[in-house]
This record gives sequence, C-alpha cells and structure tokens, in this order.
Amino acid sequence: MLLYENDKAPGVPEHDVKEVSNYVAAMEYGLQRLRGDEFPLSLRLIREIHAILLQGGRGSHSQPGEFRRSQNWIGGTRPGNAKYVPPPWEEVIPLMGDLEKFWHNDQQHLPTLIKAALIHVQFETIHPFLDGNGRLGRLLITFLLCIDGLLDKPLLYLSLFFKTHRQQYYEHLQAVRETGDWEAWIRFFLEGLIDTTNQAISVTQEILALFRQDRAKIETLKQSAPSALQVHHYLQQHCVTDIARIVKQCQLSPPTVTKALGHLVDLGIVEEITGKERNRTYVYRQYLDVLARGVGGE
Repeated sequence: MLLYENDKAPGVPEHDVKEVSNYVAAMEYGLQRLRGDEFPLSLRLIREIHAILLQGGRGSHSQPGEFRRSQNWIGGTRPGNAKYVPPPWEEVIPLMGDLEKFWHNDQQHLPTLIKAALIHVQFETIHPFLDGNGRLGRLLITFLLCIDGLLDKPLLYLSLFFKTHRQQYYEHLQAVRETGDWEAWIRFFLEGLIDTTNQAISVTQEILALFRQDRAKIETLKQSAPSALQVHHYLQQHCVTDIARIVKQCQLSPPTVTKALGHLVDLGIVEEITGKERNRTYVYRQYLDVLARGVGGE
C-alpha cells in the first residue's frame, strides 16, 4: 500500500489497494460529517459512506450507496441451504430506520461500548447492502466510539480481532439471531475491545520508544543533526518515501536531503530498498515492522 502510494509498486493488485484506500476515505468522510454536529448519523449518511467504501473496489458492481433491492444470504449457494438469510429487502429501510432511532435514543442511558456492540450485531443481522456489510459494520463501531468521546482519533479497530476469532465471531452473531444470546455476544465484543486496546497501547509505546532512541542517535551527528531530525520527523508520518517527496514537504534542498538520508542509513535508521543510483526509495524499516505487527502483518 505504501509503495503503491509512492508510485513504486505498479504490480500491486489495484483492487486490494483500492479497497484499503476506500476504507480510509470512508472513515474520514464519515467522521468529518458526524463531528460537525450538522449531519447526524442517518440512513442517507450510511448510504454515502457505503458508496465511498465500494467505489472502484471489491463490490463496486453491487449497488454502492443503495440499500439492497433483492434477497441476499450468508453461506451456501442459495437461501435454501444458507447459514443465515437476512430479512427480505422490503424490510431493510424500516429496520434500518429502527436502528437509526436506537442510535439517537438518549433515554436508554446505555454505556457506549454496550451500545456499539448492539448496533454492530443488529446491522450485520439486517445486512442492508449486497456487499460491504462487514466493512461498514466495523466502521460503525469506530464512528460511535469517536462521536461519544471515547476516542479522540480513530485508532482502535476490531477487524483483526474479528478475523483472528472469525469462527467465534460468526457463532456469536448467529446465537443472537437464533436464541437471543446477547450476553455472550457482548462479553465477546468487550473482550475484543480489551485485547485490541492493550495491543494498541503496546504498539504505541514501542513506536514512541523507537522514535526517542533514533532521535538520540541523530543528535550525535552534531552539525548535521537539524536536517536529519527534520527528515526523521517526516519519516514518522511517511515511512516509505523518496528524496523528491522529502524535498517538497520539508522544503530542504536535494543535496541536504540526500546527505541527511545518508546519515540515517549509516545509523541503521533508514534502509534504501531499490539498490538504484537514481529514483531511490527509502524505508523507515523498524517503524514499518512495528506497524505491521500492530495490524497482524508478517
């Protein structure tokens, strides 16, 4: 993804990259609209977010931005042998309307985390779109935690927990539908939040420790330290980059950036990954490795 954004990986499957980019764009769009207090969560906004989510990526031919107008199912080859069949399409708008009212009902005094758990399972049960329900259902969790002030920024994602415990996840959703076992689902959901939060804290602490350690190394450069520190600061936001982008963003001359990167390579902070004399790409390797572990990467 990072290489693709820097025009360095033309062979990367475009649909995969597009899906990730759409996810980020949909999240940013939703949070911007919701935080403005001028556009509360509504069926219209959910459809707009869905349209961004599926634009040009997986599911782009499955009516992006529109509630389904046909029957869907989960598992199996047809509704008759499916593991789960959502409500008929005629019921989608009324059911989503009820969910919208529940979101805005302040008379219930439910803790935000419990409310997020209930909203997620109900959304997945309605399955209002032909595709992208899982992605949008996970986004709704992030939206609620940010809007209610539990998160300042969207830094907590349950996607990896749900993927790691995929079978349990589906079993809990189905148990709610078949037997009304909300308590077991909520317990599972909260355990996922605890696990994900602890992991996020651990990754954040590791990243901050790495930044402090590398700044200490750079400060030993004496006169060359200021420009190297400036480049290091840029790399904290763009851990895969090239000289031209650093020159543009940091407003430093190409020779200065080249020299600073040379120092960072010598200090073992940055790695050049092309082996070319020109058009080189630099990676803040240890930072990237920590980020990859933080999202379940190899």
